[in-house]
Amino acid sequence: MDKEIPVTAVLDTFGLLCPIPIIKTAARVKLMNRGEILKVLSDDPGILEDMPAWCRTSGNELVGIEEHGEEYYVYIRKLK
Repeated sequence: MDKEIPVTAVLDTFGLLCPIPIIKTAARVKLMNRGEILKVLSDDPGILEDMPAWCRTSGNELVGIEEHGEEYYVYIRKLK
């Protein structure tokens, strides 16, 4: 990302495969306030498709995805 994203919370899902990162993300987002941003750490390449789909169906905003080798950082803003 070109600019720093103001992250509220970080969720480490390294070593977990689909659908566990999505399930853990959904549970963590429920605990957050509207407008807060969750950074999800993952090494599952499936998250590149799964997380945008989850954001669309859950009504949350996909702020961005960073790829660092085999690590993925996904930023989600809680909207509801």
